[in-house]
Amino acid sequence: MADVICLRPREDFYKVGVLEPDKLSTCYLSPQDNDLHSHFARARAVLMPAVGPPLAGELFDESRIELVQVTGAGVDRLDADAMKQLGIAVANVPGGSSAAIAEYAVSSALLLLRRMLWASSELRGGNYVRARQQMVADNLAGLEGLTVGVVGLGVVGMAVAQSFHAMGSRIAYHDPAPRNPEETERLGAQSMSLTELLTTADVVTLHVPLLHATESLLGERELQLMKSGAILINTARGKIVDEAALAAQLASGQLGGAAVDVYSSEPPDNENPLFLLEKNIQGRLLLTPHIAGVTRQSWAFLFRSAWENVERVLLQGEPPHHRVI
Repeated sequence: MADVICLRPREDFYKVGVLEPDKLSTCYLSPQDNDLHSHFARARAVLMPAVGPPLAGELFDESRIELVQVTGAGVDRLDADAMKQLGIAVANVPGGSSAAIAEYAVSSALLLLRRMLWASSELRGGNYVRARQQMVADNLAGLEGLTVGVVGLGVVGMAVAQSFHAMGSRIAYHDPAPRNPEETERLGAQSMSLTELLTTADVVTLHVPLLHATESLLGERELQLMKSGAILINTARGKIVDEAALAAQLASGQLGGAAVDVYSSEPPDNENPLFLLEKNIQGRLLLTPHIAGVTRQSWAFLFRSAWENVERVLLQGEPPHHRVI
């Protein structure tokens, strides 16, 4: 009988130098394991990644589980109502991927603003002279002096805002209760309604959780409000943006580009509208496989923090840090 069921491979932990606690027995399983329910019935804790298919609440029925520890920030894979009814604590690791996501946001904004993806494709096609002439003629901008609109100024959103600020960008944000008001003020960040932010910002970057209130937060109307030539970055959750509407705005030329790391279904199917855009638009679209927060450094921090929290609950009898359900 294992104390902990871990739903990610042991190799994930070992390759960043983080080992499971010696004093706890751990069983590494796949979420697709046919015998998952019986393993859950005997374990005291579950360790799981934030990304992946939903876990049915029924898996936890008649279990001894005291804690579900997510090795990331998002907990939308879990049935929150079921966890509450069963009295199972759910904890995450907030901010562990902040630096990695900030790096992704800044680098992807620069790739798109300066048309590096497009230029690389043009040069491979033998169009060096034409590409250089076009880029010079279009007077492309860097980040200095541009307005970056951060939607969601929590731990991750603040790290992203700080990184853009360090590049010389002006910061606007949409969040009724920013997590760190003092740092918000230090950055000179300006609070705006969502409508004002979308019509003002040169770059819009999303950092809100997937909730009922944030699903389809950016639909057709909101995307049409964005400035001509603006860049959209989504590292939050796919369902926060209407993908068909985003594809339409890219196809029309209204948006300067988009970096999309998350999708309404993962993995996305071949009929996802972002994958159906014509080849000439691909230079303005960066697609990545939900990897923005994944670096060697971020994984090491996330895994170490997750195991420490499991030890805190199972070995020390203390309530978990960062309980979210």
